Amino acid sequence: MPHVPVTQLAQYVGKELGRSAWLKIDQSRINLFAEATGDFQFIHIDPEKAAQTPFGSTIAHGFLTLSLMPKLMEDILVLPEGVKMVINYGLDSVRFIQPVKVDSQVRLKVDLTEVTEKKPGQWLLKATATLEIEGEDKPAYVAEPLSLCFV
Repeated sequence: MPHVPVTQLAQYVGKELGRSAWLKIDQSRINLFAEATGDFQFIHIDPEKAAQTPFGSTIAHGFLTLSLMPKLMEDILVLPEGVKMVINYGLDSVRFIQPVKVDSQVRLKVDLTEVTEKKPGQWLLKATATLEIEGEDKPAYVAEPLSLCFV
């Protein structure tokens, strides 16, 4: 993550910060997420049954793709110099637009939309995060993550 003086954070508002590397969403990752969450809906874990659906294959859980956001944005999000800690402050919104089929490649595009000083030494960064699917026109989701930075 690039680090800049807090006085320069506002210069990044309204700008694309970048895109992550591509990440393959394979069946093993989907199965592990199902185990971790107890969500064993057939569309995620049964390739034979899922092949009979309009998707034609298993698909990743929406929350699996959303849970990848912190990792995918770690090298993209601009942070204030001297940051001691960054915590997930939540999401203002998220819309799942298109499912991610098994063995798809995804990457995250991040735009910084707001920078707010919550109190001295605490900066709230709001972004727009779009999970792109390789070869698809529509993204998997568009979300507005919030990151609270402690300087």
